[in-house]
Amino acid sequence: MTADTPHRTTAPRATDRPGDASPFALGLLLRRAHWRAAAVMGEALRPLGVELRHFAVLIELVNHGPTVQRDLAAATGSDKAGIMRVVDDLERKGLAVRKAVPGDRRVRAVEITPQGLELFDAAHAAAGPLAERLVAELGPGGSEQLAALLTRLAHPADDEA
Repeated sequence: MTADTPHRTTAPRATDRPGDASPFALGLLLRRAHWRAAAVMGEALRPLGVELRHFAVLIELVNHGPTVQRDLAAATGSDKAGIMRVVDDLERKGLAVRKAVPGDRRVRAVEITPQGLELFDAAHAAAGPLAERLVAELGPGGSEQLAALLTRLAHPADDEA
């Protein structure tokens, strides 16, 4: 640098490397952690013939019962066309059905089937050992601590209640 070249201070560039001070670093790390966890959970689901996008809908149906597609799209971060394809897949596999909503002929609620519940339980059994492998490097209590921190980050309003 020469004497007549002005000194510029630049903001840190966002990376997902350890120690990154960028304001985007946390989001990038969360994204990388999500990709890793999704790959591991996808490994558990593959032998069952479903993908994470299918399982996300099954989770919503187990947690909330019959749900209209619009609400499934919002809950899973999908769009209208995407959720329609996922529900079509689930119906084709016998894991969910669309049923009429009383009082509104245009709306259909999606409901998990007994076969869908069986797959849901089988997926949890298959994912257990893989999830343990995923968090093994966190050490004793690390998994619980991470879950608590992520819960606070994902559901801040729940802390205020």
